[in-house]
Amino acid sequence: MLDKLKQIEQRYIELETRLSDGDVYSDPSAMAKLMKEQKELYPYAQAARDIEKCLERESEALTLIDGRDPEMRELAREELSEVRGELERLYAEAKILLLPKDPNDDKNVILEIRGGAGGEEAALFAAALLRMYTMYAERNRWKFEIMSVNETELGGIKEVSALIEGRGAYARLKYESGVHRVQRVPDTEASGRIHTSTVTVAVLPEAEEVDIEINPADLKVDTYRAGGAGGQHVNKTDSAVRITHMPTGVVVECQDERSQHKNRDRAMKILRSKLLEAKTIEQEQALAKERKSQVGTGDRNERIRTYNFPQGRMSDHRINLTLYKLGAIIDGDLDETVDALASAAQAEQLTVNSE
Repeated sequence: MLDKLKQIEQRYIELETRLSDGDVYSDPSAMAKLMKEQKELYPYAQAARDIEKCLERESEALTLIDGRDPEMRELAREELSEVRGELERLYAEAKILLLPKDPNDDKNVILEIRGGAGGEEAALFAAALLRMYTMYAERNRWKFEIMSVNETELGGIKEVSALIEGRGAYARLKYESGVHRVQRVPDTEASGRIHTSTVTVAVLPEAEEVDIEINPADLKVDTYRAGGAGGQHVNKTDSAVRITHMPTGVVVECQDERSQHKNRDRAMKILRSKLLEAKTIEQEQALAKERKSQVGTGDRNERIRTYNFPQGRMSDHRINLTLYKLGAIIDGDLDETVDALASAAQAEQLTVNSE
């Protein structure tokens, strides 16, 4: 493990040398690329240096333990115990650091939310989840842009697609895919009876053109007039776009922009991401048919979380996490949940790698 970290540290030192050379400033693009790589390698280089310092302290303590001075031997034993505890922690952190990275982690996100079982109550909760993710994006300084939305008369959402742009967006949001269940008393419920509804969330990494090739001959493109609840977003031209990928039957729509050209570009972004997701799932199933990740498969039929309003409770069923701070969570405070899911995923990876 240390050898691998030291190899990465050596590359980090090489980058430092190249960036200190004045010639690199003549090519801003190349300099930016080197700086980006150096920033990514910094945690590995620092881990190598921290471990080496601890190993030096361990060696010095062992030398003093062999000495003749009783007082120094006792101090050395205390130092040895402390440094070995520190080494254990550093090696554990290094194991996680060296885990294979998800190549999609730094990608932008296509977020899709759909009301499920529960009619209007499900649509209203879909709107609440959209607000939750919008506020979480604001906390992380990500750009949040709605690409297509189908609203109900009462302010709910039948379905919505949004683009979230920002560093680490997919890494943090990928655990949100699945069925979200809500238990609460609807405003329209006169008897105060608790209703249970569901909303489906899909989180897709935004696919670039290089990630997935699409043959234009495989596409059926339809245009129509955009519409919405109460006349919202209605326009008088056929600016909305529906694209059907004929080989797979995948259909995507975009109607949020007035420009047909912009709607087509956005619809193609969603289509590429959906096709990449299907390709990725197929590859993962081929590699590990029988293994199911601790944090879930991302299957949209899998219930991942329950939001219980009467009890002020959010429960994530994949890791048996229960938090009594539902108001804060609905206001976009998702970090504690996401951190717990990420830790569970890392633990599962460590288990797989050790087998």
